[in-house]
Amino acid sequence: MALDIGEKRVGIAVSDPDERVASPVCVLPSADVRANAKSFRLVIEDWEPDLLLCGLPYTLAGEEGPQAQRIREFADAVGQATGIPIEFADERLSSAEAKRSLREKGLSEKAMRGKVDMIAASLFLQAWLDARRPAGLDR
Repeated sequence: MALDIGEKRVGIAVSDPDERVASPVCVLPSADVRANAKSFRLVIEDWEPDLLLCGLPYTLAGEEGPQAQRIREFADAVGQATGIPIEFADERLSSAEAKRSLREKGLSEKAMRGKVDMIAASLFLQAWLDARRPAGLDR
């Protein structure tokens, strides 16, 4: 399960059991996820993830961005509350790519607001899945 952690919202995406395809699931308020509120616990119960992959903002130079420490602390709190291991993935440009994709589908900025975070989570989850797949294997 991937978490795109923002100050206000957390986008959530999951992969299929074969770890081939990432799909967006939902967006929850950041406060609910951090507090392990019922809404987040229900998502965890529904999808039963083995791992929480949290997006970490890197600069274009490949260094951790200014929000990285806040996201690491948030992710650690979620990992402790759920007992699920945490890993981090480069989320560089995932939100911009998600917005571009939604704009191509004709969505306004307002209509995108609830979707960008979960699409971004699915994008960096898919990149992470693809990087783990042995070379030469088709999707």
